Amino acid sequence: MADMIRLTIDGISVEAEKGVTVLQAAQQAGVYIPTLCYHPDLQPYGGCRLCIVEIENMRGLPTACTTPATEGMKVTTRNLQLQELRRAFLQLILTEHPNACLTCHRRQRCSPYDICLRNVSVTERCVSCPNNEQCELQYLVDYIGIDEMTIPYKYKELPVDYHREPLIHRDYNLCILCGRCVQMCADTRGIEAISFVRRGFQTVVSTAYERPLQESGCRFCGACVEVCPTGALTDAGAEYNPESDAGISLSVPCKDACPAGINVPLYTYLIGEGKYQEALAIIREKVPFPGTLGRVCIHPCEEACRRSALNDPISIKFLKRFVADHDAGTWKIRARKNPPTDKKVAVVGSGPAGLTAAYYLAKAGHAVTVFEQFSQAGGMMRVGIPDYRLPPEVLDGEIAVIKEAGVEIKLDTRIESVDTLFEQGYNAVFLAIGAHSGMTLGVEGEYLPGVYDGASFLRDVNLGKKVEMGKRIAVIGGGNSAIDSARVALRLGAEAVTIVYRRTRAEMPASPEEVEAALEEGIKIEFLTGHLKVRQEGGHLVMTCNRNELGEPDASGRRRPVPIKGSEFDVAYDIIIGAIGQRPDVPADFNVKTGRGNVIQTHAATLATSRKGVWAGGDAATGAASVIQAIAAGRTAAGSIDMYLGGDGVIDEELTDNRKIGACAGITPEDFHSQPRVKMPCLPVERVVDNFIEVETGLPEAATVAEGKRCFQCGFRLQISAAPRPPADKKRLTGTLEKSGSAV
Repeated sequence: MADMIRLTIDGISVEAEKGVTVLQAAQQAGVYIPTLCYHPDLQPYGGCRLCIVEIENMRGLPTACTTPATEGMKVTTRNLQLQELRRAFLQLILTEHPNACLTCHRRQRCSPYDICLRNVSVTERCVSCPNNEQCELQYLVDYIGIDEMTIPYKYKELPVDYHREPLIHRDYNLCILCGRCVQMCADTRGIEAISFVRRGFQTVVSTAYERPLQESGCRFCGACVEVCPTGALTDAGAEYNPESDAGISLSVPCKDACPAGINVPLYTYLIGEGKYQEALAIIREKVPFPGTLGRVCIHPCEEACRRSALNDPISIKFLKRFVADHDAGTWKIRARKNPPTDKKVAVVGSGPAGLTAAYYLAKAGHAVTVFEQFSQAGGMMRVGIPDYRLPPEVLDGEIAVIKEAGVEIKLDTRIESVDTLFEQGYNAVFLAIGAHSGMTLGVEGEYLPGVYDGASFLRDVNLGKKVEMGKRIAVIGGGNSAIDSARVALRLGAEAVTIVYRRTRAEMPASPEEVEAALEEGIKIEFLTGHLKVRQEGGHLVMTCNRNELGEPDASGRRRPVPIKGSEFDVAYDIIIGAIGQRPDVPADFNVKTGRGNVIQTHAATLATSRKGVWAGGDAATGAASVIQAIAAGRTAAGSIDMYLGGDGVIDEELTDNRKIGACAGITPEDFHSQPRVKMPCLPVERVVDNFIEVETGLPEAATVAEGKRCFQCGFRLQISAAPRPPADKKRLTGTLEKSGSAV
């Protein structure tokens, strides 16, 4: 136990750890002392002088943030003298500040200086300024009590160009030279991209030679923004959130974009440090399919990655694959499983949603049985994704881990009635039946021999059924299923494969890298082409098509394809595959409410259906979506079902102690901003177009580490402590002191 001391603060006896400062001792005791330059994660130096206090038998008024607390010390933090001095110090700080603190929306009027981050005119009430709720200076102005300036004021008139920097806006007119950003960048992050420049009254915080941030070695982690007390540094595009304590929503885009909530910045950092097993443990805390996701995830995290503002986003998906492929099993050491609860759960469907829910429910102590209608487990991961993208052995290995947790999987078992499951003694049911029914073309001739739906085509191939394949193949659609169908047809012996898509490449929902791979393999894409009807002629299928042009956006947000009059033409094919969508096949005896597209309707937060004791998730509840979205639904359902069965609903666990992002290291500052994204090595086209061997071979270790070090480490901001603020329930200090005439 740490050595303790006892001191008195404002007449209150306080016990504190030996070695803390007076300010820290006061904070531990719940006594607020005004301060602005102080931050709990930085070395204090007392620059703002707002935390001055009186200490018995000590000369002068020392700053509480730099004065060690000692045994028997008697401290006064509030009286009229201290208040007047703090007001004077605060006015000195405000002498070159725009003074929006005196005129913000809290007082129902806007800044007369017309310096507004929202570009709101001076005649409007600014109700959405990102600084008003974030600005610590605002809180101190309100708390200490300054309504107007009594000393000369001079606006700095420093240039402000919000278009110069891609990620961080700098307005040094708002800077009060507290030094927090400089300390954070240099001492904590180890970067030193910014510092104090110029001298005397001209001193400002800036980069060397006042260069743009991307030329200064800045890593754009945002730590400087996080500790700025005035809004001199802000995130580009930051949005005001009145429900947030900080005013501006603290956002780590990659983590926020992940449906399963994987701590992307942390595991990316760990990979950059060569800590692969720790990184895998972080991933496995949220998902049981890291190897699968490392190959087939639609990676919304990469689309949100802030690095793309400089050059290219981090290759997050491939980093995940690397650590999954190098799994040493050390994450299992801290994995937990609760004692048996004597509760039984039936999961209908062994896709990503069903197996994820089953895994976490089994770890919660429940007896879980998964019922799968096909001969192999995995759902759409098994029957909807070709082997060249997701090798069976990878999926088998991850399903084996789920079985090790105690999950029983019954194959070739189609469930038609939920009632039978309850009759068998199951206490809860999770419907994760997927969306296996392919949608028809919706035109004349859609049921002719040789016309397939994409879902059935891929399923038959993946389950090893013989599929007749001609020489000329057409695939209709623009999603990943269409791309997969085309590439599979090529591997089955087709000589010419054409994808027919009614919009342009820019509107294709398929992953760009999958589209590029298809083109590299020689697959042709006919853009702005619609299908009108199909007929048999001369032993072939003849499809009548037409040309389109793009019109106004439709409900999907994409521009609507508009047929061009008189543009019809015929093309002959041997096989036509319609990959234009899928929908769930929900048995009537499930007796659950369904909606448009035959999806099962569920409660948004819990995934509960219209029937007590029954939940649904994944494609069955959303329509065809992604593996990561289905996994997220499985996690949600597991927590909800566990609570229903008497548990606490907590399925999270910590599989590693490595939970902190450290100082930046690795790539030199000069090279950081231009460091290119790593490319996934692939087998040459001639080696893969006639078989189902995995095309992508995996990142080399050196490239993986380098890619991890390209990360901005935005997640470091989540580790930064909150700066102290005046108590929310305290009235303005000035009036209280003037009434009492002494300390309060």
